[in-house]
Amino acid sequence: MPKKADRDVEKTYTVKQTVAKLRRLADCLETGKPFVIQVAGERIGVPATAVFNIEHEREGEAQELEFQFKWTH
Repeated sequence: MPKKADRDVEKTYTVKQTVAKLRRLADCLETGKPFVIQVAGERIGVPATAVFNIEHEREGEAQELEFQFKWTH
């Protein structure tokens, strides 16, 4: 399988879309199943063994909160 190109994509969702994705994610986490999501045209499978962390950044008045999953294949 050829190596995929590096990528850094940010996608904005409505509140309703975000709630639906978070519910699906929570269901997968509770049942130990992988989470599959499509972001900017690419289907991504997050394995149940992925490491979850929360990152908070502050720069001046701007703040950012990221929910991250990290894994390798």
